[in-house]
Amino acid sequence: MIRFFNWFNNLYPVWLVSLAVLAFFKPQTMLWFDKPWIFWSLAASMLGMGLTLSVDDFKAIARMPGSVALGFVAQYTIMPLTGWMVAKVLNLDPGLAVGIILVASCPGGMASNMISYLARANVALSVVLTLASTLLAFFFTPMWTSALAGKYVPVDAWGLCLSALQLTVAPVVLGVLIRWKMPRTADQIGACGPTIAVLAFTFVSGGIVAASADAISAHFGRLALAAFLLHISGFVVGYLIPKVLRYPESVARTVSIEVGMQNGGMAAALAREHFPLLPLAAAAAVFSGVMQNIVGGLMAAWWKRRTPDA
Repeated sequence: MIRFFNWFNNLYPVWLVSLAVLAFFKPQTMLWFDKPWIFWSLAASMLGMGLTLSVDDFKAIARMPGSVALGFVAQYTIMPLTGWMVAKVLNLDPGLAVGIILVASCPGGMASNMISYLARANVALSVVLTLASTLLAFFFTPMWTSALAGKYVPVDAWGLCLSALQLTVAPVVLGVLIRWKMPRTADQIGACGPTIAVLAFTFVSGGIVAASADAISAHFGRLALAAFLLHISGFVVGYLIPKVLRYPESVARTVSIEVGMQNGGMAAALAREHFPLLPLAAAAAVFSGVMQNIVGGLMAAWWKRRTPDA
């Protein structure tokens, strides 16, 4: 069973793209997956993440403070500002601009841990950075979205804060508590955690593509270009900064991946909840999820052939 889960999880980009294409050409197949489904599926995936964490994972932060601080600061400065810059340079309309900025302001995605493993990066650091950025997303995501996207449309920063707490902190903390009090139960359920996350964002993407098919069709080129520029910038700048600061190659790869890959599912859920009149905002999150996995997969394939110390 574990072998099947690993096989299924490794083909995550295939499931994501396949269901998105199906939902685009046959929207009726995924229109049922609307806001309540999106919210609870993302919360379930965050719970799965929490079930895989232990107190030792939190202690790991103290053992690598410099790398964690670098990755965390890079995550919440490079990406939001890059998102805002992409929106300005491409002169995006308000819906797409808000979506790109919201995606850029979200924490790292769980797919980054898998890409870090494939890229022969520091997986422990990747997990810690994903955890740290996720737990503090309730503050930084609304802050950056309000500051940068508020120039396009009114942003309910407090509402975003509450939604981020419900989507990230609460389920992760619950998962950690279950592992602490009932470790055997956590092991049994947690083994399915990555698969739940894969299913969650795959179905979230399908539901949003189905609901936004017309808007996506009309703005396909700009959506794809904006998502590509956002994520390739995150990967490149996230790699160069640690190298300039003389961090090891494994740390540079990890920071690059954590900066370049966002929690697109969270962005999609927040967009549907707080910007329902801007379908392109949620569509941007879907394109972000597809694009970051394509870029991340290519980067991992390149790095995998080169030892981290090279």
